[in-house]
Amino acid sequence: MAVFAFRVRGTNTPVATIGLVAVTVAVFLLQLVPGLGVTDALLFAPIYALGELQAQGVPYEPWRMVTDIFAHSAGGGTFFFLHILFNMYTLWIFGQVLETMLGRARFIALYLLAGLGGSLLVFYWSFVDRSTILTAVVGASGAVFGLMAAYLVIQRHFGADTRGMLVLVGINLVLGFFPGTNISWQAHVGGIIVGAVVGLIVTKTGRNSVRQ
Repeated sequence: MAVFAFRVRGTNTPVATIGLVAVTVAVFLLQLVPGLGVTDALLFAPIYALGELQAQGVPYEPWRMVTDIFAHSAGGGTFFFLHILFNMYTLWIFGQVLETMLGRARFIALYLLAGLGGSLLVFYWSFVDRSTILTAVVGASGAVFGLMAAYLVIQRHFGADTRGMLVLVGINLVLGFFPGTNISWQAHVGGIIVGAVVGLIVTKTGRNSVRQ
């Protein structure tokens, strides 16, 4: 039986994954400190990406499309801890696998691009639903969904059974559409799109090694 292994200058120690988790947790702890204003400094709302509103006193800060993935809901209560707990657990599970497959630099690029993709869809959706232009979003969900999508595409490329993975992604994606959940489905979908595209590019350009 042939075993397919996909590895591009990987590493056995998921340094990048550990680093991303550590930074995100550190930011979350800073968010809990009253008066620091960490959440307000990192969150993203579509209005911050509309440069034409600067004359009206609205700051043009498009970098928030990336900084928002390092902040999480920190208003108190069980849900807020579940928000970061779920994201960091998923990042840890898929991060160490993808980091080994892609290498540290490519893995970090995938994570950031997926997070950016989520924010971009949040931004462009505000042109469809103008009521969302002031809606702020935080969280690594878009980036995490991107990791899952990339992993799904790569595994499917090598003939792995991905049905269970599809169900997992589908369930978590559908949850974002339920009213009252306070979840940005746009960030999830945007992350999935970017992650899938990156996964497809990797499978088309990466080198495969086959062990008998």
